[in-house]
Amino acid sequence: MSAGDLLMADRYCCTFAIIALLQAREIPVLFPIHARKKVDFSLDVRLGGRDHLIDWTKPKRKPVWMSKQDYSDLPESITVREFAVNGRIYLTTLLNAKGFHKQELAMLYKQRWKIALDFRSIKTNMGMEILRCKKPDMVSKEIAIHLLAYNIIRGNLAQAASLHEKIPRQLSFRSAVQLVIQAAKQMVGLTGNQLISALRELLKAMASTAIGKQKRKSQPRAVKRRPKPFPLLMVPRNEACLSL
Repeated sequence: MSAGDLLMADRYCCTFAIIALLQAREIPVLFPIHARKKVDFSLDVRLGGRDHLIDWTKPKRKPVWMSKQDYSDLPESITVREFAVNGRIYLTTLLNAKGFHKQELAMLYKQRWKIALDFRSIKTNMGMEILRCKKPDMVSKEIAIHLLAYNIIRGNLAQAASLHEKIPRQLSFRSAVQLVIQAAKQMVGLTGNQLISALRELLKAMASTAIGKQKRKSQPRAVKRRPKPFPLLMVPRNEACLSL
C-alpha cells in the first residue's frame, strides 16, 4: 500500500501495533472496534454524538509477530478516532470529523462486503477455489485467466443491466456464469445476424435473473471447517513441500 491509501479490514486488525505501523507510513485505517476494547465516549476530545478522539497507550505485551526491537521503536501512544453508527463502533485514523463524516465512513465500510462477495464469486462460482497448476508461473496464468473471465462476465452483466434498466449488482452472477457456459456451446457455429441475435437473447436472460437488494447476514465468530477433498495442513507449508 502507498501513503494516502485507506485500509479497511475486520476487527482482528484493530490493534495498537498494526495501527501505529500504518500511521508511520501515512496510511489511514477504518476498522470495527476490537471485541475486547471497551469504549467510553465521555473521555478525551468530543467531536459529536458518540464520536471522539482518544489516545491509545502502547500495551506492555508485544504481538508475537513482532520483534522486541521493532515493538520498542513504536510510539508510546497514538491518537485515534472512535465513533458509533447504528450501534456499531468503528475506529479510524481519519481524525477530521468535518472532512470525514462518520455516516459516510460507515457507509464506505459496508461497501467492503461487496469485495468479499466478489472474491467468493471468483473462488466458488468460477471454480478457482482449488488451483490445478503446480509451477508458480502457471499458477499466475491460471489466476489471470479466472480474473479475465470474471471481468468479461461482469461486463456482460453491466451491459444487460443497462439495456434492460436494471442495477448490475441486483443481477445474479452465478446464473450469469451458468448462462454463459450453456450459451458458449450453442454459439460456436453461429455467425453474422444469428450470433448477434443469440447475444441479445443471452443479455436478456442475464437481466431476468434479479436477486434483489441483499443485506449482509450476521456471522458470529466460529470455527468453520467446510468439507474439502484434501486433508488439513498440519505442518508449515515449506516442510510439507519438502516431504512430497
